[in-house]
Amino acid sequence: MQSAATVLGVLRERGRRGLPCEGLYRQLFNPQLYLLAYGRIYANHGAMTPGVTQETVDGMSVRKIEGIIDAMRHERYRFRPVRRVHIPKKNGKTRPLGLPTWSDKLVGEVVRLLLEAYYEPTFSDRSHGFRPRRGCHTALREIANTWTGTAWFIEGDIADCFGSLDHDLMIKILSEKIHDNRFLRLVRNMLRAGYLEDWKWGATLSGAPQGGVASPILSSIYLHKLDVFVETVLIPEYTRGGRRARNPAYLDLQNQLAKARRRGDRAEARTLRRRMVSLPSADPGDPEYRRLRYCRYADDHLLGFTGPKAEAEEIKQRLTTFLRDELKLELSADKTLITHARTGAARFLGYEITIQHNSSKTTRRRRTVNGQVALRIPLDVIKAKANPYLRHGKPAKQKALTNGADYTIVATYGAIYRGIVQYYLLAGDVFRLHRLRWVMETSMLKTLAGKHRSSVSKMAAKHKAKISTPHGPRTCFEACLERPGRQPLVARFGGIPLHRHKTATVIDRQPIRVDYPHKELLTRLLADICEICQHKGEVQVHHVRALKDLGAPGPLQPQWAKAMANRRRKTLVVCAACHDQIHGQPASPFTQ
Repeated sequence: MQSAATVLGVLRERGRRGLPCEGLYRQLFNPQLYLLAYGRIYANHGAMTPGVTQETVDGMSVRKIEGIIDAMRHERYRFRPVRRVHIPKKNGKTRPLGLPTWSDKLVGEVVRLLLEAYYEPTFSDRSHGFRPRRGCHTALREIANTWTGTAWFIEGDIADCFGSLDHDLMIKILSEKIHDNRFLRLVRNMLRAGYLEDWKWGATLSGAPQGGVASPILSSIYLHKLDVFVETVLIPEYTRGGRRARNPAYLDLQNQLAKARRRGDRAEARTLRRRMVSLPSADPGDPEYRRLRYCRYADDHLLGFTGPKAEAEEIKQRLTTFLRDELKLELSADKTLITHARTGAARFLGYEITIQHNSSKTTRRRRTVNGQVALRIPLDVIKAKANPYLRHGKPAKQKALTNGADYTIVATYGAIYRGIVQYYLLAGDVFRLHRLRWVMETSMLKTLAGKHRSSVSKMAAKHKAKISTPHGPRTCFEACLERPGRQPLVARFGGIPLHRHKTATVIDRQPIRVDYPHKELLTRLLADICEICQHKGEVQVHHVRALKDLGAPGPLQPQWAKAMANRRRKTLVVCAACHDQIHGQPASPFTQ
């Protein structure tokens, strides 16, 4: 039996070489892949959320993997319908979210691992969504660093992209590289499993359900066709010329400057030099110079075009036609726009993107600002982020948090503020978040004051602290949670310098993703020994959502809860008898 690392490494090499993928379904008989998939997703918040059945990650065992593999061998495995719930969107509408059963999540993760290993080397460098070591910041940095001199932005947004993916076309695209009908049938069954809403079954005639583990990689494979069309058809057609032609007016002044210097006329030379700085050295309207650039994140894509608006309109129309005729998708009419890059701003991934122009600012006698890409924070975003903490236009306390500990209040505010700031550190005007910091800080202090029936000034004096940062000392607010015999937990709000960071990434609780992670849980599971009674054989894994569900320590705390608390693990490997006893003896009245 090959290890999971070997299987995925072989698939990755075949994808890199462009070789077809055969016998992929047989890899679904490898238990090592299921253990790898289990180690990757068992800690997800949704692992303890049931689908249409009560099955969750709790009770996971090697026997369950063997049962799934046996069903795969005889092609008897069937995906259950997903439980559909609706989550709100910013525009007031809702988005359907599918909640699969645990077994379907596990199989979906195995399918995702196989497809990602094979297709990832073939994806475009201009695609940044749902890919390892890529994200919003890599897409934004690419635009900021390479789109200099763009004249027009073409913003593209596919209407209901994930709900409109054509199943027949999806299977056709997969069959171009995957020559295994059993695997293709499994994927088709996954896509057409349907959904249950209010206990009524509904058919999924198109789309990859949001919430499905394999949906992101399937959508990336589908939209790769768009990347190929733009890179192999549009960009070669609308990119020409090595460099812009020289501006005749600039060349004339340059010749006059050389003559004035030879004559020794310094006053005339200074005048000519100032006039030259006010003119572009290259011809902005050069008909032989065109540039088209492209970037995509999931279903949002942005094109930057250097050329006339008429050709930008033509590019937009060709994109619309390709998506409709070849991929059976439609561009959203109200979100697909053509924006002048210098006088307007394109919206992409929550940022405003524009081209700078300032003829009065010079660096080393050059107008280095002109043509450079600027990333900015939209003012409506700052307003929207601050609104939940305002009442009648003023910061107000959050009643829902007043019953929590000081540590919880400060940690909640700090995590939200830190996430927003870290996302927008690429913006040149990140200093605008001072308004949000003041609103959230005042709201936090009012919440603490309401809890303790005190004043804002007393709460500020109690929790104020100074920390060192790369930009010098900064004032922040801290709250400590004392723990007997251990280091106290410290929650912090603020203290983040609002200075642009060109290489910023989201670092708050960022998971470390490696190709083949070593999981302590898998070692404990494969040891096949109950961690309560030391019985060997037929073990299962008991899961809890959070350590706080184990209840307060004391003589009334069950033995299994003490074992989990001592290990500081949300998992416990137990035999079937001990597992039944655990579910009959909850750690607290709130634990199911």
